[in-house]
Amino acid sequence: MAEQQLASPEELVGRLFEAAIGGIDILSVYLGEKLGYYQSLDASGPATPGELAQRTGTHPRYAQEWLEQQATTQILAVDDPTAPAEQRRYSLPEGYADVLVNPLSPAFVAPMGRFLKVMGACAEKVLEVYRNGNGLSWGDMGADAREAQAAFNRPFYAGDFIDGYLKKIPGLDAALAAPGARVAEIGPGGGWALIALAQAFPAVTAEGFDLDEASVDMARANVAAAGLADRVSVHCQDAARASGEGKYDLVMALECIHDMSNPVGVLRTMKALAKPGGTVLVMDERVGERFGAFGDPIERLMYGASIFICLPDGMSAQPSAATGTVMRPSTLRRYAVDAGFADIEVLPLEHDLFRFYRLVS
Repeated sequence: MAEQQLASPEELVGRLFEAAIGGIDILSVYLGEKLGYYQSLDASGPATPGELAQRTGTHPRYAQEWLEQQATTQILAVDDPTAPAEQRRYSLPEGYADVLVNPLSPAFVAPMGRFLKVMGACAEKVLEVYRNGNGLSWGDMGADAREAQAAFNRPFYAGDFIDGYLKKIPGLDAALAAPGARVAEIGPGGGWALIALAQAFPAVTAEGFDLDEASVDMARANVAAAGLADRVSVHCQDAARASGEGKYDLVMALECIHDMSNPVGVLRTMKALAKPGGTVLVMDERVGERFGAFGDPIERLMYGASIFICLPDGMSAQPSAATGTVMRPSTLRRYAVDAGFADIEVLPLEHDLFRFYRLVS
């Protein structure tokens, strides 16, 4: 474990100043995504402030200031900085659409703007729950929170999730390809993992279970748009009330166990839903195995998400395990054993953000 190396006060000032600029950049991306500025520049090409405003139904003076900021921070390109302000044309540099516009690109990080906006918008409520010990649910955080989470993970589920990960779990590929294969997902969010599974395995019937009604509506809409409503269903109910006990070939919880107020109860339900020999899979954050990864970018990101979003969400229902985003393997092992599993297996599947666990009965 790395020794903690602290900056001098002067260095800390510089670091926080740069962090403030970075935060502003991310919030400017939020404006560009939500107002359709990036989408317009990608679909219709370079634009002056007036042209961009006309295309997007926004005010030209605001469009001008945003475009100038984007060029100054080097997200957008400007053709002639010396031209009069209203005549300058701005464009997305080549390849930047994958970062800011294309929802299926592995490089798509524009939803980070929505996450930061949610943190700022909920900051006063977060202050309150820090003082009174209550929580703040996904519903309390608003649509941007759930939609950003779904959008951020969608490229992974639509991309490498099946071939690069699920199919590498011994026995799972054959089980999902067999006639009558069944999958259950706890906390499906936008439904993108269920959609990817159903598209990859034509024999699969898949079900998702979520207690957030707005998330269920979002997932159902995505399933319908994918033309899979005949094989994929999403229920607004506790999975413990599912009728398929002991019948699922795969039961999975993807990046959500750390949000659960009762993770042991959820894992116990997952154990009950899996058929004998079935796979119980948990994907969660790839955090350090113990506290002390000082300065590590992933650890910093996960703790940041935890103090503003995941821990308040987990404490929004009481009593709560109060796990937080930084759920280490030892914590999941303890939850799994308490739920009746013999152990957990950390699968040899490498990902920058996620760790994969198979729970062993």
